Amino acid sequence: MNTPIRLRHNRLRLALHPLKAGDGPSLLLLHGLGERSPQALPPEYAAWPGAVHALDFTGHGQSDIPRGGGYSCEFLMADADIALAHLGPCTVAGRGLGGYIALLLAGARPHEVRGAILRDGPGLAGGGTAARNPYIPIVDTARSGPPDPYAIADLATDVRPPSYAANYAMLAAQHSATPQPISICTSERPDWLKAVIDLLSLEKAELAQALQRYASLPAQAGGAAA
Repeated sequence: MNTPIRLRHNRLRLALHPLKAGDGPSLLLLHGLGERSPQALPPEYAAWPGAVHALDFTGHGQSDIPRGGGYSCEFLMADADIALAHLGPCTVAGRGLGGYIALLLAGARPHEVRGAILRDGPGLAGGGTAARNPYIPIVDTARSGPPDPYAIADLATDVRPPSYAANYAMLAAQHSATPQPISICTSERPDWLKAVIDLLSLEKAELAQALQRYASLPAQAGGAAA
């Protein structure tokens, strides 16, 4: 079992798990809603040439649980941004809700995210809906975390429209030095993901294909433009 690196997010501590050492480009794994980081390197990432790390989002795994909830996708994006600042430019692969966060991070940090790989997993459909009415979550306080029941309730449904994700995807496409900064490796197609796919004319890619695409990028790809 690896010993996690402790990162600070305001008063909370995040657990960043080193899964593989390496001198090549880094890979950051983001888990799905209600999940935790793998304790060992998943076999599908074994061929990645550089270091691989996995982040426990706030309220999940070995990261701290805040009192009273108040989770949002932007809060988790800040978690991932703190990990990105620690690791430097890297490829981000996310499952489910982690894939949605990877997409947002690619748009918010286009010079640091060398590529965002979106995979099926828990919470993918919760990334954004067409609903316009406020959503009041029901929290199962009879159970304790991790995962934090408030996280499950707050993040299972998100009232942001599909255009919200599409705008981040456009930022990634416009400002990243990577030719194709977003790779879709999902079978599920929630409305927000359909909007991203239609906007950028993306086709489904196999995970191995996406990993190879970003692993073979030159060192400066995804970095700040000169």
